[in-house]
Amino acid sequence: MGAAHARATGAAKSAIILAMFAAMTFPTTAAETKTIAGLWLTTDFPAMAVRAGETTTVKIKLQNAELPPQRVALTVSGIPQGWKATVLGGGVPVAAAMPATNESVALQLRIEVPAGAQKGSQRVLLAAKGNQATAELPLDIIIGQSLPPRLSLKSKLPSQRGSARTSFEYPITVHNESDKDALVKLAAQAPQGFQSTFTEGFGSQEISSIPIEAGQSKELKVKVQPSDATPAGDYPLTVSASVEGTQAVAQMAIQITGAPKLRITTEDGRLSGEAEAGKPTPLNVVIENTGSAPAAGVTLSASPPGDWKIDIEPRQIPLLAPGQKLPVQAIVTPSGKAIAGDYMATLRANSGSESASADFRLSVTTSTLWGMAGILVIVIALLLSVGAVARFGRR
Repeated sequence: MGAAHARATGAAKSAIILAMFAAMTFPTTAAETKTIAGLWLTTDFPAMAVRAGETTTVKIKLQNAELPPQRVALTVSGIPQGWKATVLGGGVPVAAAMPATNESVALQLRIEVPAGAQKGSQRVLLAAKGNQATAELPLDIIIGQSLPPRLSLKSKLPSQRGSARTSFEYPITVHNESDKDALVKLAAQAPQGFQSTFTEGFGSQEISSIPIEAGQSKELKVKVQPSDATPAGDYPLTVSASVEGTQAVAQMAIQITGAPKLRITTEDGRLSGEAEAGKPTPLNVVIENTGSAPAAGVTLSASPPGDWKIDIEPRQIPLLAPGQKLPVQAIVTPSGKAIAGDYMATLRANSGSESASADFRLSVTTSTLWGMAGILVIVIALLLSVGAVARFGRR
C-alpha cells in the first residue's frame, strides 16, 4: 500500500514537470501574440485652464500602429459659440494627416477663447478618421484663473575671481513657471566700464531676449568683460529676467585681483631722437605701469638695427607699482659706418606674462670731419683728372 502511494506521488510529480517543460518549450498561439493595430490621438495634458480672451495651444500626437499609411481626416467638435479651434501641423492649419506605419505625426490644437467667455469647463472633441480606423481625443478647457506669470533664475557659479583681463562667464538657468509660453527679456547691471552680453548655453550669438515654453527652462550664459584699467576689488553683478510685469533677479560677484600693464614712452611722448654715427647718444625713456597690480621683476631689452649698440640703465626694475613711472636711459651708439638717414630701434619691457614694446625712430647724422675728408678726396680726384688731361692732351 505504501509502495503504491509512493509510485502515485512520483507519477504526479513527473506530470507536473512535463507540463512545465511543455509550457516553456512550446510556442504560444497566434492569438496570444497578436499586436494591437489602430490609430491613437494622445496628449500629455487633456485638461487645462485658460483665461477668457486668451489663446491656448495643445500639443497632440497622431499615432499609427501596425496600419498601412493612410489619409486621416481631422475634425473638431463641441466648440462653443464665439470660440475658434484650429488644427495645426508644421505651424500651418491642416485638415488631414498621413502617419506612416508605426510612426506618429505631431499636431497642435489652437483654441481661441473670447473675452466674454463664462467661467466653467467646456469639452472639445478632436476626431481622426482613416480608411481602417478612427480615434477620438476629448479635451476639457477650464475657463478661470490661470497661473500668473512667474520666472525663476539661478546661477551655477555666482562668484568668480580673475584679473582685469579675464573674460568671465556665468552659467544661468531661467525657468518659466507659468502655464503660458513667454518671451523673456534679459538684462545685466554691471559696474561702469564693464561690458556684459547674453548667449545661449551652447551658442555664441548674442541675445537680449529668449522664448521659453510654459513650464520649461533655458540654459544661458552671461559674459562679462572688465576694462583693463579696473582696480583690484569686489564688484557686484545683477542679472534679471522679466516678462509681463514679473521679474526674477540673481545677484553675482566679480573679484578683480588686479594685473600689471606696462607702457614705454618718453617725457614728451615723442618716440624719436637723433644720433651721430659711431658716437653714443643718450635716449631718455619712461617705463610706466598703467595696470592695477604691481609689476615685479621688469626686464628691459632692445633690438637695434645692424651692428648698432644700445645699453639700457637700469636693465632690471625690481618692482613697479600701479601708476608708477620710472625714468630709464638708453645709450644708443649707431654703427660707425652708418650713413645719414632714419633708422628704427625697438625697446621692450617684460614682467612675467605682461610685456610692452615701443619703436623709436632715430635720425642719424655723419661727422663733419668725415664730410670734409670726403670733399677733399673728391677735389684731389678732380685735380688729378685735370692734370692727366692737360699732360696727355699736348701729345
